[in-house]
Amino acid sequence: QVQLVESGGGSVQAGGSLRLSCKVSGPISGGAFMAWFRQAPGKEREFVSALRWTGYSPDYADSVKGRFIMTRDNNVQTVYLQMDSLTPEDTAVYYCASGLPRLRAGTLPTDYTDWGQGTQVTVSS
Repeated sequence: QVQLVESGGGSVQAGGSLRLSCKVSGPISGGAFMAWFRQAPGKEREFVSALRWTGYSPDYADSVKGRFIMTRDNNVQTVYLQMDSLTPEDTAVYYCASGLPRLRAGTLPTDYTDWGQGTQVTVSS
């Protein structure tokens, strides 16, 4: 089991940028996926992005493609989510998640076994 700690959330105006970080403590597997999900008030948790610790280009939800970039630094067991051109629709609690090794990224919350506490992102118009 791993522990995940997110940071980097905050409040920005539309068009602004934020960078989220997720530090992973504990053993990681090269074949395991890391993902970002988000959950807005009254809505279900939705997939944002995912990548694997080794190989595999990141997958993105259509709603963030071209605006968000997910990266990783294996040396410090940290994944990042660079969010640009933010809109009020991006307002949500953002969660980092870790899953078991698999061939393709999962896009459902049930595809992941460990979760961070979440970090709030608020975008004002």
